[in-house]
Amino acid sequence: MRQVYLAATGQNRGKTTTSIGLLDGFLRRGLDTRFIKPVGQRTIMEDGVPADEDAVLVRDVFGLTDPMTVMSPVHIPRGFTKSYINGDIVEDLGARIRVAHRAVSQAGEILLIEGTGHAGVGAVIGLSNATVAAMLGAPAIIVSEGGVGRPIDEIVLNASHFASHGVRVAGAIVNKVDLDAQPGIELTLERGLALHGIPLLGVLPYRPILSNPTLAMILEGVHGETVHPGPDLDRVIGGVAIGAMEPAHMLERVNSGTLVIVPGDREDVILTLTTAHLTGGGGANGGQGAGAGKGVGKGVATGAALGLVLTGGYRPRQAILDAIKRADLFATIVAEDTYVVASEVHDLLVKTHSADAGKIEMIKALVWEHLKIDRVLEAARPVPD
Repeated sequence: MRQVYLAATGQNRGKTTTSIGLLDGFLRRGLDTRFIKPVGQRTIMEDGVPADEDAVLVRDVFGLTDPMTVMSPVHIPRGFTKSYINGDIVEDLGARIRVAHRAVSQAGEILLIEGTGHAGVGAVIGLSNATVAAMLGAPAIIVSEGGVGRPIDEIVLNASHFASHGVRVAGAIVNKVDLDAQPGIELTLERGLALHGIPLLGVLPYRPILSNPTLAMILEGVHGETVHPGPDLDRVIGGVAIGAMEPAHMLERVNSGTLVIVPGDREDVILTLTTAHLTGGGGANGGQGAGAGKGVGKGVATGAALGLVLTGGYRPRQAILDAIKRADLFATIVAEDTYVVASEVHDLLVKTHSADAGKIEMIKALVWEHLKIDRVLEAARPVPD
């Protein structure tokens, strides 16, 4: 069986996005395709057993039939690392991975092995990505994100760690690249990586929908009380702002796609944002019209936010709630403080869920168009001894 180990240069580089696209590409080529995530850090219960959420996502999206114990053999829940260091975990975790790998390799034509973070993640329990890739005899593909110097530096650093474990680096993928703003960037990256003997397998352009959740996902993720759903819960947020400054300064940082996280007792900020929305502060062009930002200095933002997350469990006065509804703004009240909620929203910004049908279809189309699937398949081919 051909196989490839997909790693990244850090968190939130687009590894899961790339996994979905690669699996779709393999299936489009008519290949019997399998998947395994040997070590998972985000564990949920599925079919009565613990499983990494990315393994569950892949199974649901592609209808894979291997049991979760095979697709997701080892998990690192909270407290696991400390228990391992203290000697409380005595099981041979590598053996569990090898058993699962043998099971998933008995059939099929190509296996995608998804790692966790950069090459060294997992070393604390003896299962770094480099260690696992070497143990399974799989070549590595490294995913980084946009830029020139940083992605090349990161890829080369990770490649050196894989090489120190005897793992062949089959190539690299650079994600979230603004191709319009950087014409010729793909050739530059290809030449830069070639200096280090690393093939560039493709460049994936930046698309906001692939990074940002919908309002419905925000509502589900923060477990809030709906004050007002707004006109469309399927709207994708364009960014996040924290309402912890004077209202006039807040307006400078808000446009028609912004989700504002603000304490529920900051009625001055809330009322300013609802007023901006009611007065049409930005219009359809996202705040670049003549009236944008009037009275707030530079005039580059609308102040007409997409929605509000009201934190701390503070419920504004009824007059403020009525203003939110008149403005038809999405708004939810949550008990947690602003920092906790901002962290939860950040997690939502970078995760893909099986219910995100539109996002998943865009991922498939984007990877199929921009990634060299045949080169990936060639990279996955076993090298004779």
